[in-house]
Amino acid sequence: MSTTIVLGSQWGDEGKGKLVDILARNSTLCCRAAGGNNAGHTIVADGKVFDFHILPSGLISDECVNLVGSGCVVHVPSFFKEMEALKEKGLKNVEERVLISERAHICFDLHVTVDGLEELGRGGANNGGKAIGTTKKGIGPCYADKVARRGVPAWMLYTGEGEAEEGGMREWERRLRELEKGYRRLFGDQALSGYDLEDEVRRFKEYREKLRSHVVSPTPLLSHYSSSLSSNKNRILIEGCQALMLDIDSGTYPYVTSSNTGLGGVFTGLGGLNISSVKNIIGVVKAYTTRVGGGPFPTELLDEAGETLQTVGREFGVTTGRRRRCGWCDLVVVKYSAQVNCYTALNLTKLDILDGFKEIQVATAYIDEAGNEVDTFPADLQRLEDVSAKKKLQIKYETLGGWLTSTTGCNKWEDLPAKAREYVEFIENKVGVPVKWIGTGPRREDMIAR
Repeated sequence: MSTTIVLGSQWGDEGKGKLVDILARNSTLCCRAAGGNNAGHTIVADGKVFDFHILPSGLISDECVNLVGSGCVVHVPSFFKEMEALKEKGLKNVEERVLISERAHICFDLHVTVDGLEELGRGGANNGGKAIGTTKKGIGPCYADKVARRGVPAWMLYTGEGEAEEGGMREWERRLRELEKGYRRLFGDQALSGYDLEDEVRRFKEYREKLRSHVVSPTPLLSHYSSSLSSNKNRILIEGCQALMLDIDSGTYPYVTSSNTGLGGVFTGLGGLNISSVKNIIGVVKAYTTRVGGGPFPTELLDEAGETLQTVGREFGVTTGRRRRCGWCDLVVVKYSAQVNCYTALNLTKLDILDGFKEIQVATAYIDEAGNEVDTFPADLQRLEDVSAKKKLQIKYETLGGWLTSTTGCNKWEDLPAKAREYVEFIENKVGVPVKWIGTGPRREDMIAR
């Protein structure tokens, strides 16, 4: 009996899915704790490319059962579409191995429409053009409705069956209609003219039956698998989505997602998981830094080096196709992430993307206006973006020599160039957490285990 947690350490897109794929081969249960189909994990296995969004990446392992946890939000059409795409690529018994917590909330097409309207408003001149850069998948509005206690959890799709219904309408439908009415008052009929309430109601009367076999009570399942009394063969794998710097509480607010993407979200999103079963908390760190959307990015490169990272690293979002912003590795971010998430080990990914650099810079500290090192990542984003530059934190870099040798496909530590090994050791020494895995390419075989 053991639980391993895999979490993103930067702003997402670190390559978590690949490690999850490797670890899932020996796991009996793989879980997502938070988020929705705004996540995007790509796995290359047996010459095929698999993209995961709301479904856990553990599905790629034929024997692994997969759970979408209580902290998640589920866009049902996307759920079924993703499942069909994976079946078409040859994954076995997909439908039988996907479970959804009855407490996960339903993300309606209404939420998707509202997400687009809200992002459009944030990007307008009246708001200084400060759009957050959401995926426009409806995630934020769905979580907002959940917290305001007007949302629709999965169990509500089936409540009251066999009983007389008020006005011939089930509770989920009544709530959806009330949500639509409220958003129409807020945005106006014209803004919502492209949304068809009656069509969504009709479709959900069909979806609820297709979804029924997937919806379960997760607590007994998680409690059983993680109990000290359960079989030693039971291994739970938790797949984090996005990353710590996008966490609603610990990230670069307001340029964050709408859920807890750090360690805390694992336990609130997976009620029943025995905390004493957790043996490993792995932070996934890209060998450089990327982020999508708005918000501060202290080490962002707007020069040829940044362009090289973007091009060679194929830095386009799996979910949106958006071009990712690129920069040097920021160890202030990684150390802060390690403090919040309590990592026991790191997985450094995409080391091979740095193969062509003669010199590589790494941010090791932020310096304030008095010349003092700041001991944590600041909550006040103006300290990173102050246009006057009087109080803007300065970045302290250390320069390391590049190795100018291909590391792509390398799967032994001793086969890495000496400078590449020095880079890895520099990171683990600065962060204070051992680097146990090193990614050297897109395939599942392109991984070094130390």
